[in-house]
Amino acid sequence: MGEPHRTELLDRLDPDTNSTIQHLLAYPPDTAGAIMTTEFVSVPATYTVQQTLDHIRKVERTRETVYAIYVLDPGTKKLTQVVTLRRLITGEPHAPVLSVALPRRPVTVGSLTDREDVARLISKYDLLAVPVVEHGRVIGIVTVDDVIDAILAESTEDVQKFGGMEALAAPYMDISFGQMLRKRAGWLSVLFLSEMLTASAMQGFQSELEKAVVLTLFIPLIMSSGGNSGSQATSLLIRSLALHEVRLRDWWRVALRELPTGITLGAILGVIGAVRIALWQKLGLYDYGEHWGLIALTVAAALVGIVTFGSLSGSMLPFDPAVHPEAAWL
Repeated sequence: MGEPHRTELLDRLDPDTNSTIQHLLAYPPDTAGAIMTTEFVSVPATYTVQQTLDHIRKVERTRETVYAIYVLDPGTKKLTQVVTLRRLITGEPHAPVLSVALPRRPVTVGSLTDREDVARLISKYDLLAVPVVEHGRVIGIVTVDDVIDAILAESTEDVQKFGGMEALAAPYMDISFGQMLRKRAGWLSVLFLSEMLTASAMQGFQSELEKAVVLTLFIPLIMSSGGNSGSQATSLLIRSLALHEVRLRDWWRVALRELPTGITLGAILGVIGAVRIALWQKLGLYDYGEHWGLIALTVAAALVGIVTFGSLSGSMLPFDPAVHPEAAWL
């Protein structure tokens, strides 16, 4: 929320709530600190199961969730263990609360951890909430419903990048005309300029094309095949980068993987194109001339080359920080 509405609303809050919100606003956007809540259940490690249940009954109305209880060292207040409500209610009333905790180290995040990383941890370990820790002390928790909003926002950004544009910072209907132009015109111009190179290349082969005008019939088909293969590779790599399945240092492995893939895909399309020309010639649907076999071979070879180039260049494009900012720090 922008000014002056933010200040007006903050001034109406009680001092404690105002202080808490101001503290949360100090964290950078898209971090665990910015989306966490400070309302969580914690008890000292000296509590019994019954004391912990009694404490939950007293505070449950003022807590974001009671499904995870954070057990703290009574002296340092540092996080010792996490106990789920399910295990707590199955424990013996007079047993120490730590006796019902799972024998594993708690999953935690720092206040500056990216919200997408938090979402990945919650998904990986099937958590309802993850504690945010600073210097060993719990300062808040990020719940699964908070993470769902983060996942939707990140997924929206990725989908928009698939389309060859900058991610929108607001819903589509809320973006102004000028902002929409700035988000889309830049990359659209870059793509247009790169496609103009095709026209320049064709001008250089004008005399050859005049000798076999029939080849021009297949230029749109061949160009679209290269664009389609590039779009496939770009989409796969942007998503893989977002999920951290691929890192920047893996670019050469991606290139080695896409090179044979592109050649094989191009060969498949080349065979289909050659068979199509042969069928049309033999069935009398179109006369490609006496050298129709060479035309089929030329189209097939062109498809192998352009699909290979499209796959290779499309797979490398997401590693550019200008296209996918996450690549800058991967």
